[in-house]
Amino acid sequence: MSKNGYDFYLGKCLLPVAPSKLTVNINNANQTVTLINEGEINVLKQAELTDISFECMIPQMKYPFAVYKAGFKGADYFLGCFEALKTSGQPFQFIVCRGRPDGKRLFDTNMKVAMEDYKIIEDADEGFDIVVQIKLKQWRDYGTKLVSIRFDTQRAQASVETERETTNAPDQNTPQTYTVVKGDCLWTIAKKFYGNGSKYTVIYDANRSVIGGNPNLIYPGQVLNIPAV
Repeated sequence: MSKNGYDFYLGKCLLPVAPSKLTVNINNANQTVTLINEGEINVLKQAELTDISFECMIPQMKYPFAVYKAGFKGADYFLGCFEALKTSGQPFQFIVCRGRPDGKRLFDTNMKVAMEDYKIIEDADEGFDIVVQIKLKQWRDYGTKLVSIRFDTQRAQASVETERETTNAPDQNTPQTYTVVKGDCLWTIAKKFYGNGSKYTVIYDANRSVIGGNPNLIYPGQVLNIPAV
């Protein structure tokens, strides 16, 4: 946990300095309409996607308040991470781990998102450091169904049959990575990715060099490979 009690992860990239402000815009698509003799009513609809925005400082030198998983890295490393998230065409996990100075846990944010855009700002007041404005949008997996329409000329009626279903979500059968957050265990991670906690041994076998000899000991910030099954 960083010194200010907040850790921000974009995929497996931990921001060295937690943003001072985070805006989460939880949108809705409800529609207000006016009925004759009834007045206004509110038509409830499915929630829209959530928008997330924040501004973060990326240091060009090592500060005592900055946090790094594997030693100091310059701004070029983090800008490369942001660009990869923008151009990969894949969603990723946005995670905020929150804690008080006394160590007590607050609520966490863990949401699948896409990188909408980011803006790099270089300001003389910041010295050599840069500021990056980031906008994220919630990602929902979705799919489409292909159907065939057959027309019966004798009965003069049409029938619709579903042939197969294709998904526009990322392929879940390809290897993935996951960054451990506080409260995780291999069982719950296996349940999340495989739908079956007993498959935790698959994750453990693929990450022995990271976890060590005890599969019950994993720590926040560890990046685990999640094999395809």
